Amino acid sequence: MKRTNTPLNDAFIVETKKYEDERGFFIESFNEKNFNDIGLNEKFVQDNHSRSSINVLRGLHYQVVKPQGKLVRCMTGRVIDVIVDLRKSSSTFGKHFSIELSSPEVMLWVPVGFAHGFYCLTEVCDISYKTTDYYYKEHDRTLLWNDLDIKWPSQSPILSEKDKTGKRFSECEKYD
Repeated sequence: MKRTNTPLNDAFIVETKKYEDERGFFIESFNEKNFNDIGLNEKFVQDNHSRSSINVLRGLHYQVVKPQGKLVRCMTGRVIDVIVDLRKSSSTFGKHFSIELSSPEVMLWVPVGFAHGFYCLTEVCDISYKTTDYYYKEHDRTLLWNDLDIKWPSQSPILSEKDKTGKRFSECEKYD
């Protein structure tokens, strides 16, 4: 297992080994000991699976009061995955990072205190992610996808009503 830090504090990329032959492949997607060895000592309580169509943008989502850390990977297709540091105490507060995820052996660790979103680049995208806390609708928040200088593949993505009406960075709730 390999850890590669991103420019944002506490966020990093995790790469697991992929064993392939003529039958297909095998990936050990989660092993608590291996994750602990690279500094990811989180307890995961929920697994989520999201399917999107081409040009769908989901995000930028986060939870206040009961924030979630997320371990994200793309199972099918290709996505541009984006995170934004909303922790006022962080030296990377207000900065964002994006990565193309396109293989299940590469994951992005999204720490507590970050907003997260993704844009589907292919006909179908399946995203799988583990979370460190449960989903609480009453604490769910959305940072407006186009408020920051994020290089999305399109300026006219397919959005949910929730994502169309997100809050600007200057107005959104943040973490201490």
